[in-house]
Amino acid sequence: MQPKPRANGTTVTEFILLGLVETPELWPIVFLLFLLAYMITVGGNLSILAAVLVEPKLHTPMYFFLGNLSVMDVGCISVTIPCMLVRLLCHKRTIPYGDCLTQLFFFHLLVGVDCFLLTAMAYDRFLAICRPLTYSTRMNHTVQRILVATSWVCAFSNALTHTVAISTLHFCGPNVINHFYCDLPQLFQLSCSSTQLNELLLFAVGFFMAGSPMALIFTSYIHVAAAVLRIRSAEGRKKAFSTCSSHLTVVTIFYGAGIFNYMRLGSIKLSDKDKAIGIFNTVINPMVNPLIYSLRNPDVQAALWKVFTGRRAAA
Repeated sequence: MQPKPRANGTTVTEFILLGLVETPELWPIVFLLFLLAYMITVGGNLSILAAVLVEPKLHTPMYFFLGNLSVMDVGCISVTIPCMLVRLLCHKRTIPYGDCLTQLFFFHLLVGVDCFLLTAMAYDRFLAICRPLTYSTRMNHTVQRILVATSWVCAFSNALTHTVAISTLHFCGPNVINHFYCDLPQLFQLSCSSTQLNELLLFAVGFFMAGSPMALIFTSYIHVAAAVLRIRSAEGRKKAFSTCSSHLTVVTIFYGAGIFNYMRLGSIKLSDKDKAIGIFNTVINPMVNPLIYSLRNPDVQAALWKVFTGRRAAA
């Protein structure tokens, strides 16, 4: 995919990514910090995936979705951080136009799958707590696969829509992106043509990609909360809420950062604050997910112990 030339023949063939810091003396520190963060994130999420695969206790719908979520988190950070590390190592800031759009496509594809997987996990909790008698039939293996496949189809459509739409814009002047990866708000700022339709498209598709899942998650947990409050024993209520707390924490971080990043286009000038939000989306969220899901979950902790030591944890 190549940029469309303007009437005068001038067109941008590459962009300059300023990265997180512009001071060359700080590049080695940034490189080491983000290399460490990348290794921790990949290691943590692959450990969760391995735990789900090797531990029979975790062969349940909730952990099936969690395993898929871990794969998506590895993908999300791998789309952005390794490229940034290579540029820091080679002291190179440029990225070709085609590579920029490719990064944009895969980032939105993987983040989109995350959106719907989190919704599927909320639906799973709703069925498990509110419809326990029919849970096994309503959330069987076929339903699980359909939910994951639907997540991929919707996310692919979203990513392709935005990538094609951004490719219709003309880039003929400034090519400096004050960020460490290519994303829609930054590219809108550099366009020589009107981005009004693109921004309207972002809001419209964003309502479906984020608004609908958020509404479904909210509705699911309203029913879950009502069902849990009807449980008479305090221990029963605590156990039911504990199965949902990790998921709610991840949902809050994920959607909070996403809404702040994309739902304020045109309101303020893009600045270094967007880099912090970008770090949240691409590094912090994928890195803390394994910790959140394992911190208060003895089954996951026991499975991780089995993965790392090759034997079961002591009872």
